[in-house]
Amino acid sequence: MAIDTGSDVSWLQCDPCSDCYQQTDPIYKPSSSSTYKPLGCNTQQCVALEVSACRTNSCLYQVSYGDGSYTVGNFATETISFGQYGSVPAVAFGCGHDNVGLFSGSAGLLGLGGGRLSLPSQIKATSFSYCLVDKDSRSFSTLEFNTAPPGDSVVAPMLKNALTSTYFYVGLTGISVGGRALKIPSNMFEIGADGKGGVIVDSGTAVTRLRTEVYTLVRDTFKSMSPYLRSAGRFSLFDTCYDFSSETTVKVPMISFQFAGGKTLPVRPSNFLIPVDEQGKFCFAFAGTSGPLNIIGNLQQQGTRVSYDLANRNIGFSPNKC
Repeated sequence: MAIDTGSDVSWLQCDPCSDCYQQTDPIYKPSSSSTYKPLGCNTQQCVALEVSACRTNSCLYQVSYGDGSYTVGNFATETISFGQYGSVPAVAFGCGHDNVGLFSGSAGLLGLGGGRLSLPSQIKATSFSYCLVDKDSRSFSTLEFNTAPPGDSVVAPMLKNALTSTYFYVGLTGISVGGRALKIPSNMFEIGADGKGGVIVDSGTAVTRLRTEVYTLVRDTFKSMSPYLRSAGRFSLFDTCYDFSSETTVKVPMISFQFAGGKTLPVRPSNFLIPVDEQGKFCFAFAGTSGPLNIIGNLQQQGTRVSYDLANRNIGFSPNKC
């Protein structure tokens, strides 16, 4: 399953499929489940959907994502089992018959956002955490509910946006490159009165996106501190790439995030300089955005246990705790 802290609705690819991508495991068959139950159009769960429709008193859902992916199907409930830890009945989810996107062979998606339809909300979890293993790892990423975060976590406040409940906003106050704190206006990271802006932690977005002014400053400072790196142009959305084909080890300036409360999270070089081919081309894995919202994406989260304390409203980062 893919996990996404930037959305609320969980869904599975369902038989029969009108348009499904190739997945690793067998496709879920609701006809084989005694606990599958379609939701009616007037149920609380159906009414809570952002996009829904009604067909013969059966609730239909649609969820679209920022990269153009989408899922469409029946909204229903099912019993969710957590192995030896028990099960939760009547959890609302999407039974997707038409699913398009880059979901990497997963059976579907777990919506871990802060809205009422998210999985943590429905099972009344007080906390959850995940650890996304490195992209070249042979082990599995893990997801845990109601467990204490590691004691050495870098803890940051979880901020509220009165206009949306889905996103998890974090109190980012600054960024440093090579030990130098950058002069970034505080409003670059603040949630505006109109609900726009701020910084979210999103497991469903790959690359960290920073407002154009912030990204340009981070990138240019990194480049000025590493003139010895051999430039290799650009690649896809990455505008700064390097040729490491003749290198065995490379020293680069460190990048760190500063959070409200004075805590600092160093970002591993392997999380911001990533290979894009087999010829030794590596790219600076941040990108700018013309919009006001900054996003800490999953490339920069890999190898770190990210804990969401919903009861105390904070987010913890624990490097190398997978």
